[in-house]
Amino acid sequence: MTIRVLLADDQALLRQTFSILINAAPDMAVVGEAADGAQAISLAHEQRPDVIVMDIRMPGTDGLTATQTICADPDLADIRILILTTFQTEQYVARALRAGASGFLGKTATTDQLLDAIRTIADGESLLSPQATRLLITRYLASTDPQSPPQSEDALTELTAREREMAALAAQGLSNDEIAAKLVLSTHTVRTHIQRAMTKLHARDRAQLVVIAYQTGLARP
Repeated sequence: MTIRVLLADDQALLRQTFSILINAAPDMAVVGEAADGAQAISLAHEQRPDVIVMDIRMPGTDGLTATQTICADPDLADIRILILTTFQTEQYVARALRAGASGFLGKTATTDQLLDAIRTIADGESLLSPQATRLLITRYLASTDPQSPPQSEDALTELTAREREMAALAAQGLSNDEIAAKLVLSTHTVRTHIQRAMTKLHARDRAQLVVIAYQTGLARP
């Protein structure tokens, strides 16, 4: 299946470069380009891409605002957003995740890293290295955000003990392979439990599952 990608960046040369790289991949196609957040929102409705590669700093409507608008729209619930930016700060990562982004990648990433990131996001996973996740946990995700109301512990009542365990380990920044090794399970089993936990908690992806785990007290920094 071809992954439909929308590019949102105010630098035309970068959009052209990314477009060439992505279109050269046999399983991807660029379906639109936006120079600012407002265009990204409009094209998201028009083209219904699988993944939007979104810059943060753009004129007018910035990437974080566009991300929040798109992720809050039920009609666009299937779209995943990968933040690709030169501004790799903990605060930007946290704001991007709270806005609903599924991943965060620096513009210094290699071609292979970019393509792998798009595939990961399109597959419903989040793209956060364990190091980045742990840094976020310590510095930001446990803090109160007025735009992201804390989840009640009652939200966890539907989870099985194993699903709680998996969600807590994911919130520590462990990958599925690392969780599998720790619990002596198959990666497929871990992924199944994580997916079930996401479904029950209405988390759009793994990144949001991490946020919920800290908001509910399931995990602590």
